[in-house]
Amino acid sequence: MPEIDAGENPVQVPEGTEASRRNFMRKVFFASGATALVTMGSAGAWTALADDGTGTADASASPSPSAAPSGGPGGGAGGPGNQSLTEEFFGLTTDGRRIDDLFTVHSTRVGTAPVIDAANAFLAGLTDTQKSATQFTVHSTEWRLWSNVDSYARQGVSLADLTDTQKDLGTALLRSALSADGLETTEKIRKINQAAGEAIGNTTSFNEDAYYWTLMGTPSATEPWGFQFDGHHCVINYFVLGDQVVMSPCFWGSEPTSMEIDGETVTVCHEEVLASLAFVDSLTADQQSVAIVSATKTSESMKAGAFSDNAVQAYEGIRGNALTRAQKQKLLGIVEAFVDRAKADAAKVRMAEVRAHLDDTYVTWAGGTGADDAFYVRVHSPVVWVEVDCQAPGPLRGAYGGTEGVPTQMHVHSIIRTPNGNDYGKELISQHYLTSPHHR
Repeated sequence: MPEIDAGENPVQVPEGTEASRRNFMRKVFFASGATALVTMGSAGAWTALADDGTGTADASASPSPSAAPSGGPGGGAGGPGNQSLTEEFFGLTTDGRRIDDLFTVHSTRVGTAPVIDAANAFLAGLTDTQKSATQFTVHSTEWRLWSNVDSYARQGVSLADLTDTQKDLGTALLRSALSADGLETTEKIRKINQAAGEAIGNTTSFNEDAYYWTLMGTPSATEPWGFQFDGHHCVINYFVLGDQVVMSPCFWGSEPTSMEIDGETVTVCHEEVLASLAFVDSLTADQQSVAIVSATKTSESMKAGAFSDNAVQAYEGIRGNALTRAQKQKLLGIVEAFVDRAKADAAKVRMAEVRAHLDDTYVTWAGGTGADDAFYVRVHSPVVWVEVDCQAPGPLRGAYGGTEGVPTQMHVHSIIRTPNGNDYGKELISQHYLTSPHHR
């Protein structure tokens, strides 16, 4: 059984039933308190936090919010052995304290109507049983129960459980939310996962259909909601409130990152690798001495992978205000490799947010800087967190001949997050409940 670390007393979570895990996670969540909603003093808000299928929350409960999260930086493994949700969501910070007033409810003119329509069509195409297993409340801890690991026990409905028509409706939902590059990246990751599984003779664990859909809330033009697409090396969290979109955390990775499939070379996660190398190559020797914190690359460097929503990580490396205009553009190129996987209007809003904090953005590097060298890079500002991590060969190394324990560009993990409390649109949800008259 997977273990969830509940403070000083680790608890073994029974496997095999959806209800047992969800009910356990709800108990853990409420035992730790929900800081954002405590400030509202709203019984209705507490009731809204109840997870689907687990009853309603006790509106009279008096949780004690913690002053700061206790969780430290977490890695990118995210497997069943390190499931950890022992506290309410707080978000990534540099010192355990969030910066206020970074995120507000306002109009962005992003076209979310197609996403709403596609989500409603997808839900309508599910059977009642599938829909019951797939749809959660917008406050559900299910948002946070994602992992990039193949063996993780996921909720929702898998592609393997869908008919071709239902799969097409799911693809239409992804197409409505993602750019052509974003959709292509997602499909290539699945395609390589299948081919690599075939190469090592294990398509039970590694295939193109072991990806799961969950929807949080009800698709709406005015109320918060979102969806999650979750599987091996690919996790997309997509939150919507009116015309505002938060697409984070999103995890993209692959092993291998390039593979010949049916006579065609399929390559994925190359954009972030090339953009990262272009940035570090643009630095002077003196600047590299500041940015590069280690000349060696460990097997696992990621700090904010799965189950690390509350990671605390101080700024490190070279600061944006020490860069030339051209170097700043190279820095933005790393972020754009991720952000441009959203639709153009949502990406434009996100990049404007990132540019507004460019001088306070830090870049950290570990490993080599050559074209084929394994490396780790982190871009960190008040509003964006990006990591690109060249991993040591994993379970699919037999598909490309990777050397165990030696990091390589053939196995890449990468993630984008929103620090200071707005992953999953959490801060926008809080602001919505504070400011909307019908929620007071």
